[in-house]
Amino acid sequence: MNLLFISVFFLFSLLILRLGIVQIVQGNHYEAEVARTENVKSHNGTPPRGKIYDRYRNVIVDNVPLNAITYTRTQTTKPKDMLKVAEKLAELIEMDTGKITDRDRQDFWLLTHPDKAEKLVSKEEIKKLEDDEELAEDERNKKIYEMQLERITEKDINSFSKQEEEVLAIFREFNTGYALSPQIIKNKDVSMEEMARVSERLSEMPGVNVTTDWERKYVNDSTLRTILGRVSTSQQGLPSELVKEYKAQGYALNDRVGTSYFESEYENILKGQKEEIEYITKNGSVLDTQLVSEGHSGKDVVLTIDLQLQKEIEKIVEEELSKQASKYWESPFLDRAFVVMMDPHTGEILSMVGKKYGKDENGKTELQDYALGTYTSEYGVGSAVKGATVLTGYMTGALNVGDVLYDEPIRIGDNVKKSWFNYSKYFSDIQALEISSNGYMFKTAIKIANATYRPGQPMDIDVKAFDTMRHYYSQFGLGVKTGIDLPGEVEGLKGTEKIPGKLLDLAIGQYDLYTPLQLVQYASTIANDGYRMQPHIMKEIREPSQERGKVGPLLYENSSKVLNRIDATERQIQQVQRGFYQVAHGVHGTANNFRTAPYDAAAKSGTAEAFYYSPEEKRQYETYNTTLIGYAPYDNPEVAFSVVLPFSHQDKDPYVNKTIAKRAMDKYFELKKQYEKQGYYNSSTEEKVRNADQLENTEDPETTEE
Repeated sequence: MNLLFISVFFLFSLLILRLGIVQIVQGNHYEAEVARTENVKSHNGTPPRGKIYDRYRNVIVDNVPLNAITYTRTQTTKPKDMLKVAEKLAELIEMDTGKITDRDRQDFWLLTHPDKAEKLVSKEEIKKLEDDEELAEDERNKKIYEMQLERITEKDINSFSKQEEEVLAIFREFNTGYALSPQIIKNKDVSMEEMARVSERLSEMPGVNVTTDWERKYVNDSTLRTILGRVSTSQQGLPSELVKEYKAQGYALNDRVGTSYFESEYENILKGQKEEIEYITKNGSVLDTQLVSEGHSGKDVVLTIDLQLQKEIEKIVEEELSKQASKYWESPFLDRAFVVMMDPHTGEILSMVGKKYGKDENGKTELQDYALGTYTSEYGVGSAVKGATVLTGYMTGALNVGDVLYDEPIRIGDNVKKSWFNYSKYFSDIQALEISSNGYMFKTAIKIANATYRPGQPMDIDVKAFDTMRHYYSQFGLGVKTGIDLPGEVEGLKGTEKIPGKLLDLAIGQYDLYTPLQLVQYASTIANDGYRMQPHIMKEIREPSQERGKVGPLLYENSSKVLNRIDATERQIQQVQRGFYQVAHGVHGTANNFRTAPYDAAAKSGTAEAFYYSPEEKRQYETYNTTLIGYAPYDNPEVAFSVVLPFSHQDKDPYVNKTIAKRAMDKYFELKKQYEKQGYYNSSTEEKVRNADQLENTEDPETTEE
């Protein structure tokens, strides 16, 4: 008994000693462990993107509010708990099951049939995997899971009832996104009844909530759709090729972002700011939440586009294009047309119209928006470039203002090149532009190449003449990127052969290919006394307004940017301007349908030999492209334009380019009068950019454009 009492006393002494150590020595540590929590920050909500307006504050892109049901899982939420919530939610809402994949069905079958799933892999197979010492536990479980997936039959995955499939569709959405980050379960066609039913039973469904979401709305249907781009849905989330880049900026996988063109280019401006929530968690369970910062809508963007002008010119292009395309015996390949209008003093794009025949979702042919093609597709533009050729002659010293040259067929060996008319005559530079003399341009190019022309004989040229002409053309914006604030711009296409005949073709716009946007920048440069302005479509950035129908405070205004001034004198530029005036007003002017216009235009037309490739027939057809560039008023230009009709005709020219150009300019000045009466017309500045100190870059544009 004494030994027993001594043993008990000794054991109690040890116990008291241990309790003392725990409470006195290590008490603070254990208290801290009990009280320890983790603070996890998360960005919640779906703030709407900024709106997009035209220059006169008409909404082009808006957001439509949507009822939405969301789910937020914690770090410790188990699949079985999520399944129970999904089953309850499926009783309250109708869920689209069209996005369910076979893999979703397999995973769901394994979760809902655990006993059957366990029997898919035998004990012997499991033991064999356990005996493999090279396999870690995670790898072993993965192999068992893969074996189960392989052994699920098609009958199994198609055995779900309609109600079970709705549960599966909801459970599928539960598993997307991150823990503590709300995931949209349904935001399309959520009825008020569904919202009410879910709201009443939120306490029974941990993580489920009702809120307001949004959907991007492009107000004017197809207008500028290819330029404006698209925004991903919450189901699409981040583009797969840009996931790393966006995640580095703090985006979640299911965030909606601009995926193309303007929406993508100005993503950082248009995106909304999510509210920042700090979750206080313990062992993965949420104890409390605190609001760190409130969310807000994205910034609004005002475009330089005049929406009413854009729509009117689209209508003109559609009418004239469809009318001429129906005359298949004249224009069998005509399928597209472009019109670009720009303020030559500021670079603001006033309208950007492109239309092209294509197939709708039902395979029916229709006219579709192809404004994108104004700067991503290139064409032979013909004589429209002759103003640049004459000025290149001046700038290289090959021509002097007022020079007279003899227009005659140029015979180099067996190759003959001539003007469109069948006579030979002396022309001055102005007359050559008015009547669109090829011979004058040929002889200008020969002079630039330091060559001597002998009829019927081979001609030696300085091949550097190609680079020389392209260098000076680039000063107008031809053959280089214009600098438009939209992604995907092309710089045109340069021919690679450097033989005499191709140099002559280059001088009349029959060799290199240019975009409609490059043409309007070229026309603007001549209108603006030689200053090449960078075209832009973004005019202003504004804070989102709290009042419907009003824009918010101005945050940023896009200033005009001079890219370069051409190396020509004022007298030389004025000479070409006079030539362009004669094109629109002279008796022999190739665009004298402007002669009676009250706004006093200047212009230059073009026709280029082209080829149309038929993919169905796998053959090439000869055809023509027709173009027209210009500006008005002549003495104080406020708008420049380019019109391009690829594959416009085969034989007789229907002059659709001239009809479209005249109607477009008439409409511009008609709307200008309306705007003046309404009191909100902002004319372009009357002061032309003349101070060379304003030039931001006077280097060779070909080397600086990149």
